[in-house]
Amino acid sequence: MDEGTLEHIAEFICGDDTQNHPVYRSGPKITQFFEQAGLPRFVHDGSTRKQWVFERLKKCDTGQLELVLKRLTSPVEYGGDTKKIETGLRQLNTILRAENMKIRIDGVEPKLEKITADFSGDGGGTKDSNLIPSPDFLSLGLNPELVEILKNRWEEAQRCDKAGAHLSAIIMMGSILEGLLLGVFKQYPKTVNECLSDPSKKFSDLKLAEMIDVAHRVGLFDLDVQKFSHALRDFRNLIHPSHQVKQKTYPDADTCRISWEVVQAAVNDLVSK
Repeated sequence: MDEGTLEHIAEFICGDDTQNHPVYRSGPKITQFFEQAGLPRFVHDGSTRKQWVFERLKKCDTGQLELVLKRLTSPVEYGGDTKKIETGLRQLNTILRAENMKIRIDGVEPKLEKITADFSGDGGGTKDSNLIPSPDFLSLGLNPELVEILKNRWEEAQRCDKAGAHLSAIIMMGSILEGLLLGVFKQYPKTVNECLSDPSKKFSDLKLAEMIDVAHRVGLFDLDVQKFSHALRDFRNLIHPSHQVKQKTYPDADTCRISWEVVQAAVNDLVSK
């Protein structure tokens, strides 16, 4: 497997993202996980959990990796908790898709299967060859489930624009910008929190306007992207009818084109930085 895939699996095993991972595993729990997966020699040594798990996964052969993947989706691992089982299956299959693999549950037994993944930009919906393919959001280290959401919104924004639903398209673009920034901020919480103008706040409490400014402050956004992102945010706020009445603004195809360029510039800055 690609090391990027193994890194996402390591994050999944550790379970630090409690909103998107089925369970959190401490060092002893990680040792227990590997033992129950059939790899008893993997005993956590007290070092950084994610890096340690990543290094162990790199040493696994194909058969051992299959044991790990099956255990991660086994109903037994989650005590039969349906919600945790479904979350685990969805998350892991999102990660494995890039490796042309998926796991399904046959009764109570996880089965690893080969598939032919299609990343041509269908986003799970109707294919449109005229859509601009979404960027490689995984390269930003974002949570795989968030990546799928952003990819779908990237394509939905274009479909709205093509259908003449310009305001809807701009609202989707604003949500992409917000999701991107929050996803990147989560990777550097200490750095981001130190750059907040109000020390009593945390980055997870920020509104989009504040997120844009923080992105510039920490060096993720150049000045031009910061300023144009604020313009996109203002148009995104037209989701509130009272705001649109006050602004007397009615987005059209040109507004969409400019907004789309802002989103693409924001992605380019994040990738390059």
